Amino acid sequence: MIPVFGVKETEKNYQARYAAYAILINDEEKIALVQAPNGAYFLPGGEIEGNETKEEAIAREMLEELGVEVVLSAYLGQADEYFYSRHRDTFFYNPGYFYATKSWKKISEPLEEGNKSSWESPEKAVELLKRGSHKWAVEEWAKKKLSE
Repeated sequence: MIPVFGVKETEKNYQARYAAYAILINDEEKIALVQAPNGAYFLPGGEIEGNETKEEAIAREMLEELGVEVVLSAYLGQADEYFYSRHRDTFFYNPGYFYATKSWKKISEPLEEGNKSSWESPEKAVELLKRGSHKWAVEEWAKKKLSE
């Protein structure tokens, strides 16, 4: 069963926003987070554009947000979220597809401006992340990591 986060308000029109995200780990077992200009923290990744596959969206988003190339390992699963974006004045239905990474390497500066990134412990990441689906993904990653 797909976990669902947020509350779907009746009488609101939701715009579907399909997105893919990745969990990047550094040598200190810390997770990469992206902080948006409004201060909110998210896992790196974002909207799947046009005919992109989930993997292509992740590759593009990693370059845009962090300036890195990634090699994906495990698919952690899908988690759906309902939320309202004040920035876009839109209600979103956001199916998120979450992946772990096997490796990553820095190849450039981030292509997008305005975001900041940081490395946080898994516990701190869960505390900081804005979306329930992102928190869920970190917890799923931790469970799978412990069972390896």
